Amino acid sequence: MKKKKRRNYTKEFKEEAVKLITDQGYSYAEAGRNLGLNPNLLSKWKREIEGDESGSTVPMQAELKHLRKENKRLKLEREILKKAAAFFAKELG
Repeated sequence: MKKKKRRNYTKEFKEEAVKLITDQGYSYAEAGRNLGLNPNLLSKWKREIEGDESGSTVPMQAELKHLRKENKRLKLEREILKKAAAFFAKELG
């Protein structure tokens, strides 16, 4: 069975395709039909381009990862302190 060769698109092509939706008012389905693309792919490209323009996607993801890791550590510490407090309350009581 032959594998389908994955098509690669230039950044300029992706930008122009997204402009059909954003600037010219085409729906994703219309633009997809005209270009021979899946509308979901156009939606993905639009999100990527909007993310590039804001410049905040990658730093926000890194910060989110860091905060989740810190949150996990703090929850673990809290559980340890609860157990220690219960242990010492028993000892004193």
